[in-house]
Amino acid sequence: MVGSRACSAPTKNGEACSATPMHDSPFCFWHSPEHVEEAAKARSLGGQRRRRESTLVGAYHMEPLDTVRGVRRVLEIATFDALGMEQSANRIRLLISAATVAGRLLQAADLEQQVKEILAILKPRDQRKGRR
Repeated sequence: MVGSRACSAPTKNGEACSATPMHDSPFCFWHSPEHVEEAAKARSLGGQRRRRESTLVGAYHMEPLDTVRGVRRVLEIATFDALGMEQSANRIRLLISAATVAGRLLQAADLEQQVKEILAILKPRDQRKGRR
């Protein structure tokens, strides 16, 4: 059985780093003495990306995309941007796509509401059965 290797460097809190080391090195990319500059640049780019994302979230009033409301907001932004485009076949295609996705989103929201209503009806019945 092949054993898994781990980086030899300690983390900032003194615990062992759990990252896989680079080939022919006891260290991962982040702790490798040969990649100090590259790792620093990567960390900086990651910070810039997070700052840019938070700026865009505020500017567009974004919500998480794992909710119907969040996906609906992205669709609104794309639709408004498309409406501002010059009249063209691409604009029409984009608006048709947005309308199609909006229809599916409305169906999903409707189904979600129906499931909630059904569960609200069934839950008291299940509780009564358990009390017998």
